[in-house]
Amino acid sequence: MSEQIKQIAARLRGLRDVLELTEQEVADACQLDVEEYREMEAGTRDLSVSTLQKISRNYGIALDVLMFGEEPKMSSYFLTRAGTGISVERRKAYKYQSLASGFRGRIADPFIVTVEPKPEGTPVQFNSHQGQEFNLVIEGRLLLNINGKELFLNPGDSLYFNSALPHGMLALDGKPVKFLAIIM
Repeated sequence: MSEQIKQIAARLRGLRDVLELTEQEVADACQLDVEEYREMEAGTRDLSVSTLQKISRNYGIALDVLMFGEEPKMSSYFLTRAGTGISVERRKAYKYQSLASGFRGRIADPFIVTVEPKPEGTPVQFNSHQGQEFNLVIEGRLLLNINGKELFLNPGDSLYFNSALPHGMLALDGKPVKFLAIIM
């Protein structure tokens, strides 16, 4: 796993230690399998933004603290210049660039997400989390499967959906896809 994933894993362990909780207690409170959570803390499991968001909301801390190790400071506005958002690569196939990492108390988490193509026939990996999500394709073509329904999005297409439904994505045409994702 990348150095960033290892740092997030260390922050997860630190949060649990500070709150004096067992791995089982955190897993139960966040509706996670305890073995999956152990792997997250060990830095050997992929960390989805939605899972980190679930943990951060459950314990009343900013998502930025888990992802980037920094507490947001701005409360009036936060400007992110093109290409300068704090970036995290969850795994080789996904890169998230936070667009509001410094805004305290935000109600949505906007990201520019880049998804690398996978070999033909690779199955979609599904995820679900509380809330809603908005995706706007900027570059490339995206297959977004929501609860078994396959949707094909082209540049300029957008989709707003209930993110509690199982959803997953694939970059199409053997090319990366870049999109704006707002998780609420």
